Amino acid sequence: MAAKLTVFLLIALFVCPLCCDHRRDFPELPAHRFEVFQQQATFRGASRYRREAPHSRSAQQGDWSSSCGSAASAQTSLKNNTHNYTFEDDDGSTVTLAWVGDGTGIILALTTFNLPLSWLFFGGTSRLYRSEDYGKTFADVSRLLNSYYIRKEFGINVGPDHSKKVILTGDVSKRIGHSGSPGGIIFRSSDSGETFYSVQLPFHPAQPMLYHSTNSDCLLAYSTDHHLWLSQNFGKRWIKIHQFVYTFSWGPGNTIFFSTHPNGFYDTNARGVLELKKTTDFGITFRTLLTKVYSFGFAGRFLFASVISNQTLPRSVYVSADQGDSWNKAQLPPVSHEQFYSILAADNEMIFMHVDEPGNTGFGTIYTSDDRGTLFSKSLERHLFSDTSGATDFTNVTSLRGVYITNVLDKDNNIQSVITFDNGGEWKPLKKPDNSHCDATAKNSPTCNLHIHAAYSISQTLDVPMPPLSAPNAIGLILAHGSVGDAISTMIPDVYVSDDGGYIWTKALTGPHYYAILDSGGLIVAVESHPDKAIHSIKYSTDEGQCWTNYNFTNETFIFVGLVSEPGTKSMNVSLWGYRQESYYSTTWLSITIDFEELLTRDCEEKDYVRWLAHSTEVDVKTDGCILGYRETFQRLAKASVCRNGRDYVVSKEQNLCPCTLGDYMCDFGYYRVGNSDECVEQPDLADRVLEFCLQGKEELLKTQGYRKVPGDKCEGGFMPNRSEQITDMRCEHILSLKDPIPKITIVIIVISVLAASVLMITGIVLIFKKYVCGGRALVYRYSVLQTNTDEVCIADNLDSSRSNTERVYHDDSDVDLLE
Repeated sequence: MAAKLTVFLLIALFVCPLCCDHRRDFPELPAHRFEVFQQQATFRGASRYRREAPHSRSAQQGDWSSSCGSAASAQTSLKNNTHNYTFEDDDGSTVTLAWVGDGTGIILALTTFNLPLSWLFFGGTSRLYRSEDYGKTFADVSRLLNSYYIRKEFGINVGPDHSKKVILTGDVSKRIGHSGSPGGIIFRSSDSGETFYSVQLPFHPAQPMLYHSTNSDCLLAYSTDHHLWLSQNFGKRWIKIHQFVYTFSWGPGNTIFFSTHPNGFYDTNARGVLELKKTTDFGITFRTLLTKVYSFGFAGRFLFASVISNQTLPRSVYVSADQGDSWNKAQLPPVSHEQFYSILAADNEMIFMHVDEPGNTGFGTIYTSDDRGTLFSKSLERHLFSDTSGATDFTNVTSLRGVYITNVLDKDNNIQSVITFDNGGEWKPLKKPDNSHCDATAKNSPTCNLHIHAAYSISQTLDVPMPPLSAPNAIGLILAHGSVGDAISTMIPDVYVSDDGGYIWTKALTGPHYYAILDSGGLIVAVESHPDKAIHSIKYSTDEGQCWTNYNFTNETFIFVGLVSEPGTKSMNVSLWGYRQESYYSTTWLSITIDFEELLTRDCEEKDYVRWLAHSTEVDVKTDGCILGYRETFQRLAKASVCRNGRDYVVSKEQNLCPCTLGDYMCDFGYYRVGNSDECVEQPDLADRVLEFCLQGKEELLKTQGYRKVPGDKCEGGFMPNRSEQITDMRCEHILSLKDPIPKITIVIIVISVLAASVLMITGIVLIFKKYVCGGRALVYRYSVLQTNTDEVCIADNLDSSRSNTERVYHDDSDVDLLE
């Protein structure tokens, strides 16, 4: 039972049809919101070995403790609404949670246990619990499983929206008495898990079922023998729609995209000879879109494919904005075989593309596309994207449009944070919080900045429990871990809060915390991160992190593992999951749910809200608040108002168009901005050249003054530079051409990253709590000039062993994985 000695919160995975295929070069990116990417919350335990910080972890009270009281009435109210549940006699080493529906309060909890000896096929057990009150109480409904083991990897699969559909995937190989089966087994529920009906499958599933985004009765499944299966009646009956499929994706309507071998067999080395096919009638008829395909993906309204026209020639990337009816080559700078591209984010209007620098540097350049996904312009240089961890810090701030935060490397390989408020048109450092002091990394204290920890820091097992957090219905609110100096420090980070979308930041909490947004931003809760140590209190704030109050929720030993709440940030309930160590060999899972409904007893009224102009930086200036061509004024809850937004709260906003300025334009293809200048200058290698490019088989001549409007920008009048694309009568191949000789483009490597920051809001979310052992490591960058020993034991432990396949940024057969 050694696996039960430590507890590790491994990953929070949003269950949606955009994130289910773990064998694709082009996993689908969720449309904006993405992350979600709607936010993608990733929970993890801290490394066993931590770098000591100058301040003590045992005295993390912060400045708020003296000014923020703890009213006895509030404490009594919370105590009366704190609910403990103990999973008695359950030896599960992992717990998987899934919310079913929106506002239903229904949670499914699956506990699983495996003996560490893989050859003991019967060593797996699982138990299923169901709650109808947001986790306050659970009922053991394991009898519905008929003694089957439910897979922990993708055992719970929740349908989209309010479908109440749930599928449990059984593992027949671990059922006691199993004597072999031609197929797997699933348990179907259409009533949020109240009843389940088993279905014997004609195949063994290799990954989660892929729900149609708008019709939860339609499912795609991928079998272990590489066949694609379809069900149109929620898994009751299945038909094989194609053999030897490599990757697949739902498209709009009844469209299904997939790649397959033209010779009708499966070959692991076949990439580059595949056919990309499309069916719009659920597999009755097929149409071949492209041949000699290496990989493909569908994101927003864009269909991507990498194609090898000749095995001796480079691989190229093609983009279609009409579901494969027509294709154009993405016009990007040449790259070598050691480099790669990665789609950071995509929606119906534009694409963020990372282009790796040569030499395995771990950084590259971000380019942004036009509204056709074809022409790309330079947006940000030296963008951090580690080859060793496969982690990028690119984060979509979903609480305000056009805002992204990411990290770059300076020339000394120190990590620094930057933010854009206009979809990548301009990037700026994050301002230093007024209530923070610059650390010793700062060479010039008055000019130091805030730097944010994100996915890369988590991959290095620094003491960062969570990535940055925002929510679409909590306007302007961001929570993140960070440090203040010239670069990110490895010292223990603090929690910082912004209430205006990233313009101004405030230090909110000392030391690392788990945090959650409740009641559409009207309430924030946080728990100190103390791996493998008992905790007793939770902190909460009703004024967006300015003032915090402590609440002691238990007097018993409680080893905290993770903080969870219903997706959508509208709930008033939060659950703390953990365990109690019964003995050296035995632990018991505990769930403590706190209902804040009785704390905020008054519903908010009109007087509780104030008008707030987003992106406002210059009062009384005509263009103040103008971002992407228009300004937005929101109705926001006043910080002094202690009331409840409620589940029916809807963000209220007013929009007004703005005149065009330089800030409404991105640099056109062949142009870039230098430093903080708004003016676009021509790239030296393209100076004084006429650019021709190929679109849909026709040659087009681009005439530009160096500017093109940012996709989605709605400005009118004002600055309007000349730009034209003249179609000639000459037919062409999809290659980038200049009046000078065509540049030789070497192998193009394509990968898509799936971030946290931008996934469609869905109702199914799965959290896996796991016990783990510290694993392998690979450290690449210095976090600050203070770091003295990059080889310290376990500073970068558990890059792969602590993460499930669903968390990998690069997929198993991706190009980057082959760059040894």
